[in-house]
Amino acid sequence: MQVSSSVEEAGLKSLVMATALVASAVALAPPAAAQMYLGNYELSMPDRRDFHTWVWSAITPCKLPNTNTSIPDCIHVLTLPRPIAKAVQSDADAYLVNGQYSLTIDDPFGLRCGDIYYGPTIPTHDVYTWDATTLAGSMVSTFDAGCDGAPGGSFTYPFSLSRM
Repeated sequence: MQVSSSVEEAGLKSLVMATALVASAVALAPPAAAQMYLGNYELSMPDRRDFHTWVWSAITPCKLPNTNTSIPDCIHVLTLPRPIAKAVQSDADAYLVNGQYSLTIDDPFGLRCGDIYYGPTIPTHDVYTWDATTLAGSMVSTFDAGCDGAPGGSFTYPFSLSRM
């Protein structure tokens, strides 16, 4: 009987020790960095009146001008329209602040008027903001003048990124 009791006592001590080690590892672990992985992403923006789909190539960190020094919390993004018709490839830096990325693009074809394929377009100033973990966000598209002589304004579109 005494041998069984010693084995139970040793097992209980091991369990207590393992629990303490796991708890201290969790408590002392550094906070997780909320950053998206470098790679290619499909941009999905179903509410925007546009016939394009977009691939964002976010494969390099941002660099200081004329150097090879990386900028912390920043990803350089190349936007690739599909198809290229009435769209422009652009590149910009996406900065991470408080778990949110922000990227700004001036789009010469941003607002489509009339016929979506052949109608006139109006330049927009587009600011994309998204969560570094969920990759969901919104784009605010601002324009000086609207379609058919309407006043300027802005539209907000939800979007999501999915890694390819």
